[in-house]
Amino acid sequence: MSTLSLWTRRDPFAEFDALFRAARQPRGFVPAAEVERDGDDALVRLELPGLDAERDVTVEIDGGRLVVRGERRDERTEERDGRSLREVRYGSFRRSFGLPAHVTADAVTASYDAGVLTVRVAGAHAGSGARQIPVTTGTAAIEQPAA
Repeated sequence: MSTLSLWTRRDPFAEFDALFRAARQPRGFVPAAEVERDGDDALVRLELPGLDAERDVTVEIDGGRLVVRGERRDERTEERDGRSLREVRYGSFRRSFGLPAHVTADAVTASYDAGVLTVRVAGAHAGSGARQIPVTTGTAAIEQPAA
């Protein structure tokens, strides 16, 4: 036999949790990104339509991370009958991606074409292939490396 309850106990922290989650939601413009492997290189593409890449976008290496930041500006001043509908987001954005320790700024190039920023990180996957580790059997002890 199972018991079914027709009421739910109210969580006193539910409203606080909802407010906290809402505060952590990104506001403004957050560009879509994709990361893919191209041989030993990593390609990061961000959709940035309508931006002036030279004026509004910065690509840099900071603390072992690839950081792309910028701003989509709303420079329109006209209004029509006092009404407007906006589905395009404006504002500052920042996206960051972890990098292997061996990557330097010299390995990074960026280009912008048809609203897409493409960042190539040369050699990001170099030496990252799988390596098989031999497994010993029996009572053989694992040797500790010399200190």
